[in-house]
Amino acid sequence: MFTFPEESDTAHVVLSPDQSKSLTAVTMCLRFFSDLVRAQSLFSFATPESSNAFLLYKQANGVYEVDQNDKFVLFRALGENPNQWNSVCVTWNSENGIAQVWVNGKYSARKGINKGKEISGAPSIVLGQEQDTYGGKFDKAQSFVGMVTDIHMWDSVLPSSEILLYMSRIPQKIGGNVINWESLDFTLKEYVILEDQ
Repeated sequence: MFTFPEESDTAHVVLSPDQSKSLTAVTMCLRFFSDLVRAQSLFSFATPESSNAFLLYKQANGVYEVDQNDKFVLFRALGENPNQWNSVCVTWNSENGIAQVWVNGKYSARKGINKGKEISGAPSIVLGQEQDTYGGKFDKAQSFVGMVTDIHMWDSVLPSSEILLYMSRIPQKIGGNVINWESLDFTLKEYVILEDQ
């Protein structure tokens, strides 16, 4: 797992994807453990054209923001547990614009964002910070404090049965084909610690 021990505007993890083709659909899953009640970035995917090409941002307890190419929708009443591991997945499909968030097995209403758009350009994928510019301009007040593990990203919307397997910590048939925790290519920047869970 990655441990982010303190608020910072520098500490982050850079993830290198297994592929960098344009994306017209996404499923991203991770587990996090934190006691923060303020807003914090969980997953920041930027391109040269958009600092928020795909962003999962926890605005407050139970309130998640999903950004796609700098437009966003909010998902509410998705309670998570402070000081416990929380499993989160987010899906988005360009074909119909539908996005959805799952937290600890509970799923949100389905909401529309950027129908017909795609995520294109060289990706900059960051954990621990929210990118306000491509690869940087971090804000301490948006930083993540806690632990993150089991990050996967697919170039498709997984069926709900596969998402529920992830939520239940049952191994997936196929790990993420964009980001795969089992073969993760990453770089630690500043005060981030790699530990056993």
